Amino acid sequence: MKGWRARIGFMVPPGNPTVEPEMYGMAPRGVSLHFTRMSASGAAGTHDGQDERNRSQIESFDSCMELLAMVSPNVVVMAHTATSYTLGRSAEAELVARIEKRWNIPFITAFGSAMAAFSRLGIKRIAYATPYGEATTLQGVEHLRGHGIDVVNYGRLTDVRNIYEESDERAYTVARQVDTPEADAVFLSGVGMPTLEVLELLEQDLRKPVISAASAMMWNALRVSGIGEPVQGFGRLLREV
Repeated sequence: MKGWRARIGFMVPPGNPTVEPEMYGMAPRGVSLHFTRMSASGAAGTHDGQDERNRSQIESFDSCMELLAMVSPNVVVMAHTATSYTLGRSAEAELVARIEKRWNIPFITAFGSAMAAFSRLGIKRIAYATPYGEATTLQGVEHLRGHGIDVVNYGRLTDVRNIYEESDERAYTVARQVDTPEADAVFLSGVGMPTLEVLELLEQDLRKPVISAASAMMWNALRVSGIGEPVQGFGRLLREV
């Protein structure tokens, strides 16, 4: 039987090519992964129209849960950080509570997973890096600060044509650019930008934890599912489960 240790469901933005391969690369033996696509119209991965796409995705959550519930997952992950920025703190909490009540399945978000990761590692001050446009990046800064995180520096990738065309190397570069001595950790937001291949390198070079939305949501999904096996190669968070 597939998923004999745990089954994890993911709601993925319709144009995102990054989540599935990155999650498969981190899954321990006996943990199966199951994906469905949220609904959104317009060009995928562009800065223009991102907030509108986020709102369309929110409207599709119930239909996504109907599908994922059929595989009896131990947890479902909303795999899109910027949707939490669109929702805001109270609306995100209300959405999580409503979905969990209706389906009786634990429901977590990429952003909520990052917050749980910060708590686990005792992180209060972060350097924040994104592949977003300026407006969404600032929205993320305010969302983090609203959750009690001190954003000591932030920055974003320049010359982004499409978030889904970005690379781990570019994620490495922007992480180095935003890091400051005052930051307890670096946080790479956005699950569309590949990050996993450079997390260990960044931690070695910066000598501090480096967490991406992708690493945080897999760590949290495993934690909620009761899987305590360390996962090597993706930073301190997963290595010290």
